[in-house]
Amino acid sequence: MENFIARAEKTLARIHELAAISEDADGVTRTFGTPAFLRGSALVQSWFEQAGLRTRLDSIGNVRGRLVSQHPGAKTFVIASHIDTVVNAGRFDGPLGVLLGLDLLESLRARNVELPFHVELIAFSDEEGVRFHTTYLGSKVVAGSFDQSLLTKTDAAGISLTDAIHTMGGNAATLAADAIPADQWLGYFEAHIEQGPVLWERNIPVALVTAIAGQRRVELTFKGMAGHAGTVPMHMRQDALAGTAEFVLAVEQFGVERNTALVATVGKLDVRHAASNVIAGEVTCSLDLRSADADELQTAYEALYAQADAIATRRQLSLHWNLIQQTAPVTCDAGLNQHLTRAIADSGYPAVELVSGAGHDAVPVSFVAPATMLFVRCFKGISHNPLENAELPDIAAAIQVSEQFMLNLIAAN
Repeated sequence: MENFIARAEKTLARIHELAAISEDADGVTRTFGTPAFLRGSALVQSWFEQAGLRTRLDSIGNVRGRLVSQHPGAKTFVIASHIDTVVNAGRFDGPLGVLLGLDLLESLRARNVELPFHVELIAFSDEEGVRFHTTYLGSKVVAGSFDQSLLTKTDAAGISLTDAIHTMGGNAATLAADAIPADQWLGYFEAHIEQGPVLWERNIPVALVTAIAGQRRVELTFKGMAGHAGTVPMHMRQDALAGTAEFVLAVEQFGVERNTALVATVGKLDVRHAASNVIAGEVTCSLDLRSADADELQTAYEALYAQADAIATRRQLSLHWNLIQQTAPVTCDAGLNQHLTRAIADSGYPAVELVSGAGHDAVPVSFVAPATMLFVRCFKGISHNPLENAELPDIAAAIQVSEQFMLNLIAAN
């Protein structure tokens, strides 16, 4: 274990060095295509090159490094995560998986392990979707599922995705060429902090991810009639904020009643022309639904639409309901999961199985290749927050398990 601790220390030092590159001084913010993101990307690329990987930057800004097999017709096994962040993020969400992968490839190369397949390490450029309100830009390009219509989307400054790609040195016209063809994939592995409290509370360093929850994201607007707070009688009001508040509580109650099957969240509220002495005439809010069960997700979507519509009708409000994003639930590959489960057990840890409520780059990849994931314990399950932390012994355990997984996979092929 002493060797894995030393390797974890090196990985942790890299995580801290990357975290020092940020758009702001107080936290960690590296959104897709910004100067801070480009500096971070260049640092990661330099580490790939120093490790002796065949390194390149593709057109969407993914940093890609390969260990090449000498076997004719070898397929490609991908190890990956992302290096973009949310605003005011933590250090570990994404970079842990990339830099743990770098350690694995350095170890395989140093030991002259004969590879029956190519291994490609990828630092995806955009998983969080902060700048253009999209997710998985980097991994969708690699999986060959990038939606060309996204190129016209603009950020808050009016810059299109096409222009952002060109500013980064990429070429939007060549994105399709950066995909790994479906028949050339062997599989996909991603290590990631849990972003939940289960491993922390059970004091277990790692877990197998069996599935990734599907998501529905909705933007909905209630419209009523703005009016003077002091002159419109209560029974004559068309208060959009009161209607929205009723919907927020209905969402919470719906989620509580189905706690084991799904989670439901309203995380954003926009009161148009808000003032303390004005009855709100228009309010927009978000709805985030997540479940590993596709039928449960559809049922929740329909039921909450019906509740929103009923609230609007009863309160004489209009309702605009806009589905802005949906992803199907993903079940991780049984074969790769067997290798990973055995690696966990061989490393001396209990084989805990978890479903991920958060989305990951494994989602788009899973539609073209077998995918598996390893969760790593994080402090109190806190994520998307500067308090996010993975401790040295847990990183060492993740390196140990991941290396055993790779050796199992190499032996099986």
